[in-house]
Amino acid sequence: MNKYILCCDWGTTSFRLRLVDRYTYEVAGELLSSGGVAGTFRSWKEQTKINRFDYYSEILKSSILELGNRSGKSLESIPVIVSGMASSTLGMEEIPYAELPFNISGIQASVKIYENFNGPGANLVLVSGLKSYEDVMRGEEAQLIGLIKINEVSVQEHEQIVFVFPGTHSKHIFVKDEQVTDFKTFMTGEIFNILSEHSILKDSIDLSKSSGLTESADIEAFKQGVEVSGSSSLLHNLFTVRTMQLFGKFGKEQNSYYLSGLLIGTELRELYSGNYDHLVICSGKHLYDHYKIAAEMLSFKIKTSFIQSDLIDKATIAGQVQLFNALQTVSNE
Repeated sequence: MNKYILCCDWGTTSFRLRLVDRYTYEVAGELLSSGGVAGTFRSWKEQTKINRFDYYSEILKSSILELGNRSGKSLESIPVIVSGMASSTLGMEEIPYAELPFNISGIQASVKIYENFNGPGANLVLVSGLKSYEDVMRGEEAQLIGLIKINEVSVQEHEQIVFVFPGTHSKHIFVKDEQVTDFKTFMTGEIFNILSEHSILKDSIDLSKSSGLTESADIEAFKQGVEVSGSSSLLHNLFTVRTMQLFGKFGKEQNSYYLSGLLIGTELRELYSGNYDHLVICSGKHLYDHYKIAAEMLSFKIKTSFIQSDLIDKATIAGQVQLFNALQTVSNE
């Protein structure tokens, strides 16, 4: 059995291909680009010669070749697993979602296999996401499986855990007895982008110098946003972003953190209404401090853990490998 696997995380706006050791999760080579599914789909639509799957396949195979050239290794005959938006209506091919409850081992994952994609015996495994009766997600389930696989989170019997994965579309994933029982999507990041770029609030915000939540003035503005998020309806609170700038209470740069605090505070306050034993915040570097500060301010009366941001990428890798290995187990039974 091949020691290596090619793990591809093909998101809406980004593409990441890694050569990974299946047993240690060590990355032997990596290729990053902004060639996400959304842009790839648009470029495919602009041409008429190649069908959608073949168009995406050419990009994936050329990326494998480039990664091989960079790493000085021949990557032919190494299996490939792709997760994220590649299995969506905009991706390589739409694959049906797996349904709840979903075992965190990954054994119930919905996949499609394309034999000999990367050479003899080197199949492509395209992984779909999950759906509930009202929601969908793609990619976060792999991160969840990975976090548990690398023992960053211990899942105790009968314990109800909620995992929060911040992002453009933040996910709250509920796990009990090794099953994903439910999840909810919050459009926190997308609403921030829309308001700061396309609403009246754009003239009250300056994102040009935004480099993370590190300065004391920025932190105080963010904290005030979190605090205000519980005072009234979000639709009213959003207009205070404009008045904060008009009345000179915040500069435009600090106002962007105030808006972020309003939205993240509103998202996390949703968790007050649930009956959970453990809250786990799983954020990448860009939003780690935002969610940590907000969660600490809101003082949840349950055990709260914060996964270090550098472990999120490792969790994605571990999750993809675990999904691939779970598939091998099923096929060998």
